[in-house]
Formats: sequence, C-alpha cells, structure tokens
Amino acid sequence: MNQKLTFEDEVCRNIKRIEKEAALTDLSVKWIEAVVPFHYAYNFRWLGRPIIQVPQDIVAIQEIIWETKPDLVIETGIAHGGSLVLSASMLTLLDVDDAVRTGTSFNPRSCGRKVIGVDIEIRHHNKKAIENHPMASRIQMIEGSSVAPEVIKKVRAASEGFKRIMVCLDSNHTHDHVFAELQAYGPMVSVGNYCVVFDTGIEDLGKNHLSGWKWGKGDNPKTAVKAFLKTHPEFKMDKMIDTKLLITSASGGFLKRIG
Repeated sequence: MNQKLTFEDEVCRNIKRIEKEAALTDLSVKWIEAVVPFHYAYNFRWLGRPIIQVPQDIVAIQEIIWETKPDLVIETGIAHGGSLVLSASMLTLLDVDDAVRTGTSFNPRSCGRKVIGVDIEIRHHNKKAIENHPMASRIQMIEGSSVAPEVIKKVRAASEGFKRIMVCLDSNHTHDHVFAELQAYGPMVSVGNYCVVFDTGIEDLGKNHLSGWKWGKGDNPKTAVKAFLKTHPEFKMDKMIDTKLLITSASGGFLKRIG
C-alpha cells in the first residue's frame, strides 16, 4: 500500500473527526478571545519582519501557496511587511522547485513571480526595512486606499501577464471596505487559487473585545464575505482549512475560486 496515501487518508479522517466536535471550535474561539488583549499575533516574525498573524495562519498560507503555485500574490495591508516577505519567500521556493524539476539553474535575481502590497499608509521605517530585505526584489508596494479606483487600476496594470493569481485581504476591516475589496480584487483571482480574507473572526468575538474599533459584530470581514458569496458562485468557502487549523483569524475567509 502507498504509505503517502495512507498518511493522507489518516489526516483526512482526523480532520473529519474534528469537524464533528463543535466543542473544539468553541474552545478555540474562547482561546482567541483570551489572547486578543495581549496582541498575541504581534509576537511572530517571518525572516526578520513582524508578520502580525497567528502561527496557524502562517502555516496555512504556506500550504496554499505551495499547493496552488501562484505566480503573483496581491495583498492589501502591509504594516511591517512580514506577510509580504512570507509570500515572496514562498514564491522564491516555487522558482527553486521549478529549476530543480526542469534541470535549469536557479537565478536568485530572477523575479518571474512577485508580490504586490497595497496600503493606505506605508510608514517610512517599514518601507525602508522591506526595501532592504533579501526578498525585496520580488515585492512591489503601492501606497493608497485599496478600494480607490486609481489604486485598483495600478494593481490591475501590474498584474498583467500573470496567469495564477492569489489575493490576501487584511487592511480596513469594516464590512463596506472588505466588500469593496472583494468586488475589486476577487475577479483577479485565477481559477484554482485563493482569496484569503483575514480577521473574519471579529464576528465571533464577544462585544467586550470590540470596544473602540471601527468594526464589530455585523460589520466586519465575515459579514462582507457572506454578502460577496451570495452573488459570486465562482468562489467556494474552503471549510476544511478552518477545521484543521481550529485557531485562525480567517475563519470562513479561505475562499477558493472554482469557476
């Protein structure tokens, strides 16, 4: 018997067992609520840059990129640049894999695959650190609101020629903003690739965790995702990712384009 297939079958069975245990999901939400006041997601870096994501989501992005092999990743929300660096490093590994498979030499300065990052404000110290990072040659940054027509036009122009495109949305978390992002960037996602919407978990937090925020229950990325999916059957929520992660800030936000 093929040992790899046997292992994969076991993993699928484990995930299906988790899916039936609602108490595990509830416990995960309670754990997230407990660590939110401590800014838990601030604790982690990717290749030296703060990434502001929980480790489970970092692993999930790595798995998605390796599986779907995009040649372009579009991200809204830059902050310290850790997420851009994560995507850029994974795209570099895809290029290494291509070189090994084809028997060609790998040129680290070749930027066939790249990352586009959009942010309404790219702070000088973060921009400088990203530009000085070893992954910088693969990263293009665009400053401005991710839903501004002129910014969307720039992203579309920079995306021309790329065949496999992935999108990650992690900027302003209000319903209207995320819905506008999904309308603008969703069509750029290629079939078989993902649009990942972060901080959907806001909808699941208790009200005492949401004071002082511009977003909250009924007004957040998860409500935007639900509204978007109603009129976009070409996207399907990949619930298996939620189930296997248990702890994620993007519950219900892993959207795979299927048509």
